[in-house]
Amino acid sequence: MLLKAECSRALLILKFDPIYRLFIYEVGPMFENTKQIIERIGETDQLYLTNNTPELALERADLRLQLVVFSNSRQEQIHFLQEAIVLLEQARIEYEEMPMRVYLDLSIQLAKAYMMYFDISKEVRFALITQQILKPLNQHAHSDIYFLLAYASISKNEIALTRHWLMKYSKTSDFDLELLQTHPAFKNIRQDPWFVELLQTKLH
Repeated sequence: MLLKAECSRALLILKFDPIYRLFIYEVGPMFENTKQIIERIGETDQLYLTNNTPELALERADLRLQLVVFSNSRQEQIHFLQEAIVLLEQARIEYEEMPMRVYLDLSIQLAKAYMMYFDISKEVRFALITQQILKPLNQHAHSDIYFLLAYASISKNEIALTRHWLMKYSKTSDFDLELLQTHPAFKNIRQDPWFVELLQTKLH
């Protein structure tokens, strides 16, 4: 059961693995065990009944994505992912007037959830959905948007698009060299001259 999976493995992953850190938005505190997350889910579900906001939807989804990382059960992971996706999809639709920053946060977190779904299922359609969510927003020059578009592109074996988005990502102030060096999605292109050159320009 999920509640037996306390902090050791999952907390270490969340704190120190850049790949898993990518998926967690950290709207609120990073909890040390599933009991704390579930308690906070109960609290935020009560808040939803009295004062729902897009920011609250973002936190409620983030809590469920934390449970995905804690869980070793594929069935549980898919369950929590589906809940997070519904929350984020609804929030993007329900609130016609919200700051663009909040809409971007919801969209990026939704794309992250779909790429987590891809990681679990290896179904390419989730990478396509990610592209559909983020391509209309790429003019905002957000590092997470560029990286996730590159991630989705390489997942579909679209090398030219992968290069396009990684080049844009490399020009952002939040460029994460360690993430690019260690992310398994880019393993097959790590020796390509353009990829090597991109990394080398960031090493100096």
